[in-house]
Amino acid sequence: MEQHPFVISETDIVKEEQILLTSPKNPSPMRTIFLSNIDQTVAFPVETIYFYQASSDSNMAERIKNALSRVLLIPYYFMAGRLHMCPKTHRLELLCNNAGIHMVSASSKLALNDLGNVSLPNPSFQHLLLRTGGFKCFTETPLLTIQVIYMAVLLVTRFGCGAFSVGFATNHSILDGKSAFDFFHNLASVCRGEGLKSTLVLNNDRTCFKARDPPQITYPHKEYMNNTINDTQNQYYSATTSSSSFTCSNQPFLSQISLLKLKQNKSYKLFHFTPAMIQNLKQKAATECSTFEAIVAHIWKVRTRAVFEDYPSETLSNVLFAVDIRSKTSPMIPHGFIGNAVITACASAKVLDLDEKSFCFCVERVKEAIGSITDDYVRSAIDWLEVHKGLPATCDGNFYVSAWWRLPFYELDLGFGNPIYGGPVVSGMDEFVLLLSDGKNVKSAGGGINVWIVLEKKKMERFMTHVFQI
Repeated sequence: MEQHPFVISETDIVKEEQILLTSPKNPSPMRTIFLSNIDQTVAFPVETIYFYQASSDSNMAERIKNALSRVLLIPYYFMAGRLHMCPKTHRLELLCNNAGIHMVSASSKLALNDLGNVSLPNPSFQHLLLRTGGFKCFTETPLLTIQVIYMAVLLVTRFGCGAFSVGFATNHSILDGKSAFDFFHNLASVCRGEGLKSTLVLNNDRTCFKARDPPQITYPHKEYMNNTINDTQNQYYSATTSSSSFTCSNQPFLSQISLLKLKQNKSYKLFHFTPAMIQNLKQKAATECSTFEAIVAHIWKVRTRAVFEDYPSETLSNVLFAVDIRSKTSPMIPHGFIGNAVITACASAKVLDLDEKSFCFCVERVKEAIGSITDDYVRSAIDWLEVHKGLPATCDGNFYVSAWWRLPFYELDLGFGNPIYGGPVVSGMDEFVLLLSDGKNVKSAGGGINVWIVLEKKKMERFMTHVFQI
């Protein structure tokens, strides 16, 4: 159980003037890309950072700039575009207007060693990023920013020891996790001088997830909360989304600066689950289950005890998580599809049942939630979002689990070997629980899972009492 001890401030970083990277072959006339209802709910930046050991290459930023502007922004031309709210449909769409990717280089007198263990989540790493929260609206906000810091972040930032970091802020509505990681690995391949992957095929046609006309809602979809346009709903939205990263067409632009600000009444912890602990959880489940199912069920059970202690026992506790639907829809999603091909699943149970029933009960609820995601369910969810303009129901103590450990961030080699750490820049959002890699292959004997969680201090104390009771 660890917290990062070192705090970076804005004064530790000296940024150069921003540059704008555009596509050399943007479509003309300008193309507009349809965004699905799944894309609509996640129009927020996802921030990742990579730290690299000292390098003799003082032009890392130039290498990344050339890789993007000369090579990658040809097939990925749309990454230089902007989101736009269509006045006729009241929907977000992607304008391929070549407004550009923002990039900046920076430097710091700090040495990499000053930061301690950079694999520990550190919200102050936000200063190593070129953040998008300062833009006034979607039409002004870049879909990708890069900071290279020498130490270094895109932002590329170089540190006093010669090491550097690269930070990305990528809008989730354009790429889901798998697609974003394919983008980063193509960037790394070009930076290494190996060119684009020979298998690179991009399919940006998202109409395969278009709502039916008329909509056919055949499931209740408790994983979403209603946000139909009316005064009452708008008041509710304003009251609830101050602590939500998700978006909807009623109120799509939220300040990520306020969302990610740390709060004094919150506690921020990282819990490490070793392979032995994970195996014990699977055995305790008394049913066949995956690592993900076991970890989610355990965190759900323990977090419910901590968060719902003063709630009536009949209260429902929900855990939400994303399920990849690339293999679940009919017809199959086209090869190379780069939009959001995930749907939110929801496991639900009464607080009393989660507390008193066996661990197997929790695991079965999670497995049932995953198994419920069929083609019919996906189509019904898309139609539900078309009617209600909702967003995932991470309110009233419920939470969303995001499985970052499944993406091999530690393999992003920009030409200097793998990073010593690569992963998300964590936030102070207590609606999210992040499952992070411990820097090793979780499938191997030496790999475990780190769980990042944010709770009010008293709730965290209760959580810590039970989290390692396996």
